[in-house]
Amino acid sequence: MLLVEVAQASADVAAASARLAKIARIADLLRSAAAAGDPRLVAVVVSWLSGELTQRQIGVGWASLRALPEPAAEPTLTVLGVDGALGDIGTTSGKGSQARRARLVAELFSAATAIEQTFLRRLLTGELRQGALVGVMADAVSKAAGIDPAAARRAAMLSGDLPTVAAAAVTGGVAALEAFTLQVGRPVGPMLAQTATSVADALERLDGRAVFEAKLDGARVQIHRRGDSVSVFTRSLDDVTARLPEVVDAALALPVTDLIADAEAIALRPDGRPQRFQVTASRFGRRGGTAGPDTQKLSVFFFDLLHVDGVDVLDQPAHERVARLDAIVPDRQRVDRLLTTDPAEAQTFLDTTLAAGHEGVMAKSPTAPYEAGRRGAGWLKVKPVHTLDLVVLAVEWGSGRRTGKLSNIHLGARDPQTGGFVMLGKTFKGMTDEMLAWQTERFLELADGLTSGYSVRVRPEQVVEIAFDGLQTSSRYPGGMALRFARVLRYRDDKSAAEADTIDTVRALYERSD
Repeated sequence: MLLVEVAQASADVAAASARLAKIARIADLLRSAAAAGDPRLVAVVVSWLSGELTQRQIGVGWASLRALPEPAAEPTLTVLGVDGALGDIGTTSGKGSQARRARLVAELFSAATAIEQTFLRRLLTGELRQGALVGVMADAVSKAAGIDPAAARRAAMLSGDLPTVAAAAVTGGVAALEAFTLQVGRPVGPMLAQTATSVADALERLDGRAVFEAKLDGARVQIHRRGDSVSVFTRSLDDVTARLPEVVDAALALPVTDLIADAEAIALRPDGRPQRFQVTASRFGRRGGTAGPDTQKLSVFFFDLLHVDGVDVLDQPAHERVARLDAIVPDRQRVDRLLTTDPAEAQTFLDTTLAAGHEGVMAKSPTAPYEAGRRGAGWLKVKPVHTLDLVVLAVEWGSGRRTGKLSNIHLGARDPQTGGFVMLGKTFKGMTDEMLAWQTERFLELADGLTSGYSVRVRPEQVVEIAFDGLQTSSRYPGGMALRFARVLRYRDDKSAAEADTIDTVRALYERSD
C-alpha cells in the first residue's frame, strides 16, 4: 500500500464532519490494507490515523521540519517502507547522530509528494487532529472486519493496543479477538472520567449516591504483579517499572500473588502536602528513577482493582472492587474516600481535599463496572476552574479540519514593569468552528508580518478569557510558569490589552498553590 492512500484518507476523514462518514472512509482503507495480505500494514495504518507512530517517539519535531525539501512529483513511498524509515530515524544515536537523523528525514520528505509531506509533518509533530479518535477507530475496525462493534471495543479495552486488535480483527474476524483477554503484565487502557460542574451536579448524575475520592495531583499508574514480578505502566501505557522502585516495593508488600491495580504515585512534602506536579513528573522522565539519596521519593495510593489472585473483577460493581481493595491495601495507602447522598457532606469533603493541596475529587457510581479505555459515565471529576484574561501574542495555522484556519494561540500576561507581555503557554482547546473563523480573520488583521512558517505573530491587542486547571513550573517560558490544561472560554472585545491580567497576578496565584 502506498503512503499517498493513507494521506488522502486522512485528509478525507478530516474534511468529513459526520461520524459515520469518517468511519466508512477509514473502514474502506483498512479493507484495502487487509487485502495486501500483511497484518502489519493494518496495524500501522490504524496507529497513524490515530495520530501515533508505531515507535511512539523518534526525536523529530517542529524544529526539524520547518524547512522541507521540494515535494516529489509522483507517489512512490509505501506504508511499511515509511514505517521502517521512521524506525531507523528513531534508533539513530551516537556521535554525529543529529546530522544523520537530519539526513534521513530529508531523504524521506524529498521522496514524498505534497499531500504526503503534509501528512507526515502532522503525524511527526502530533498535529494530526482529524477526528479519528479511539471510538471512531474501533467502530471503523469493526465495520471493516464485519464484526460487532462491542467485540472490537472490548478487545481494544483489554489489550490496550488498538492497532494490534485491528490487525487481528480485519484478518481473522471475531474469532481472532478471543485471544484478547485481561492478562497480568499486559497494560489495559485506563478508565477515564467525564467532568461535573459541582459535587451536587455529580450526585444528580449518579442517581443521588456516589463515592467521592480525593483527586491527587500526582501521576496515575497501573500496577501489575505476578508473584515476585511487578510491572508499572503510565496512563499512556508506557513501562516505567525501572524508574519507580517505591511503587514496585508497595506492590510486593501486599498480601496477594497476582494483581492489576490502579493507583496514584505522588511526591509529598514532610507535612503530607503534595509537591508541585513537576517534582512527581520528573521521576517519570527518561532520566527518572532513584538517582541518589537526595532524590524525591514517591508515595503510592491505590484506588481501584481490575484483577486479584486469578479473578478478573473489572466487570464487578465499584463497591465490590473497593471492598476487595480495602481487604489487601493498608488504609495509609488508599485514597481518602466518602460514600454519601448529601451534597453538603460532599462539598465539605471537596473543600477539605482542596485545602490539603490536592486537585479536587472524583465522584464514582457504586454500581459502575470498570470501563477500561473509556471515559465512562460512572466516573466524574470535580475540580475548581481558574480563569485569566490574557493577550494573544501569536497564532499557529491549524491542521486537519482546521487547515486554513488560525488555531493554536500563544498566551501572554501583561508585565506592568516593562510594558510588554510574558508568555504563559499555548492552547487550541475550546474553540468552536464559528470562533475559528472569527479569529482567523481577526488575527490576520493583527498580523505584524513576522512569521516562522506555521506561526503568525500578531500585535498584542486581543484579550481572551482562558480557563485552566493550575500553574506549573516551566523553563520553557520566561516567566518560569506555564498554564496547565488551558482552554478558551471567550474573546473579550470589551477589554483592552492594558486591562489584561498581569504577570504579578499570575505569580501570586502560582505562589498560593505552592
